Amino acid sequence: MPSTGAKVPETDLEVGMGFYLSETPGLTGRIKATAEEFRVREISSYPSPDPAGAFAVLRVTSENWEQHELGAAIARRLGLAPHAIQWSGTKDRRAIADRLLSYRGPLPTEDLGLPRVEVREAYRARDGLVLGHHYGNAFEIRISELEVPSETARERVRATENDLRAKGGFPNFFGHQRFGEVRPITHEVGRAVVRGDLAGAVELYLTAIPKGTEPGVGDAARRAYAEHRDAARALREFPTEYRFERTLLEHLARGHPPDRAFRALSRDLRLLFVHAYQALLFNRWVSRRAAAGVPLGLPEPGDAILRIGRDGTVRSQEAVPVSADNLPECAESVARGRALLGGPLVGYETPVAPGPAAETLDGLLREEGIERAQFRLPATPELASRGAYRPVLWPVPPLGLTPDPTGLWVRFALPKGAYATVVLREILKDGTARTRSVAGRAEPSNTPVPASFAR
Repeated sequence: MPSTGAKVPETDLEVGMGFYLSETPGLTGRIKATAEEFRVREISSYPSPDPAGAFAVLRVTSENWEQHELGAAIARRLGLAPHAIQWSGTKDRRAIADRLLSYRGPLPTEDLGLPRVEVREAYRARDGLVLGHHYGNAFEIRISELEVPSETARERVRATENDLRAKGGFPNFFGHQRFGEVRPITHEVGRAVVRGDLAGAVELYLTAIPKGTEPGVGDAARRAYAEHRDAARALREFPTEYRFERTLLEHLARGHPPDRAFRALSRDLRLLFVHAYQALLFNRWVSRRAAAGVPLGLPEPGDAILRIGRDGTVRSQEAVPVSADNLPECAESVARGRALLGGPLVGYETPVAPGPAAETLDGLLREEGIERAQFRLPATPELASRGAYRPVLWPVPPLGLTPDPTGLWVRFALPKGAYATVVLREILKDGTARTRSVAGRAEPSNTPVPASFAR
């Protein structure tokens, strides 16, 4: 495993990000100081327009909105069912985010009337969106509070970019957003779901307050409910904006069992719990592979590779198993940039081929007390996961760097599923400053966005 002298933060270790691949010094700075300094624009795959289509498609720009909360709020404004709004990919809460949404129903006839939400396009289509129905995301991110001059910061970023490129890419970890930016418990809830413990999943979602997180307005209500277990009382104590918690409590207050209360949450949100647990296992698998000295960019027998399509995307369900017989051909495909080494997103059909990949995964599952078959999720079969593969390293995108008097703007694009914060993690290393908790409207900023970033 590379050693830079940079200490990996405990918060990274808790979600399986156990190392830095680049060996350049970290750049002390801050990201997400305001939402205006973290901009993400979805590179969308637009559903085909059809004036007679059953779906409405909206391009929306939002500031400081969590994806599921935004969908629920738009549904209420349009008089739709709570889970009617669909999207192709989730976006950071602490950001200005531009993305497509869809639903069955008429186009809005007026502004949605939601704070910090703007509808930029609206049209009818014959099909709606599903998860993964986009190509990727383009980012414009400012690193602020630098401890070195902006030009020096740019040189350090270039050095890290070149080092990662020489190593074959950056570790394709799932970033903190997958586990919950404000309250990182999504994977913990997912672990309970996979174990079939829906009562435990509901309990965690309502009461868990992870160590080291910034105080939240609902902490007192969570602690109180953990003591009195009175759902009706908790409904009076939980803030009105905690809509998902209140959905659970409303069902519990009616005397419904926890499993029924859990199913009242949208399927997308419940899937997110399972996916977050798979993400935790993937991150830990990558870290253990690196710690064991097994290559992250070249296949071994028992691995799988993912072919890269002409559009630069990979198909996670179409992994090619690597054996001693086809190892030379697979290694050549990876070396020539035609394929990437895949790591397991474990599910009930994840293969068990002899080799380092299976040994590492089996060790992790034993520690977790989980078997592959449990991902069939008999208690919630609608959330079952066959499993898939994810690139272990992703090629480093070209970085556009623009210094300003007190910071450095970084712009780049990534395919769907890759995290901008993971790229920045390699740049900042142990110099990473905690992002400010932005609970409502973003802090005002007079920092101009470089003209070259204008949409």
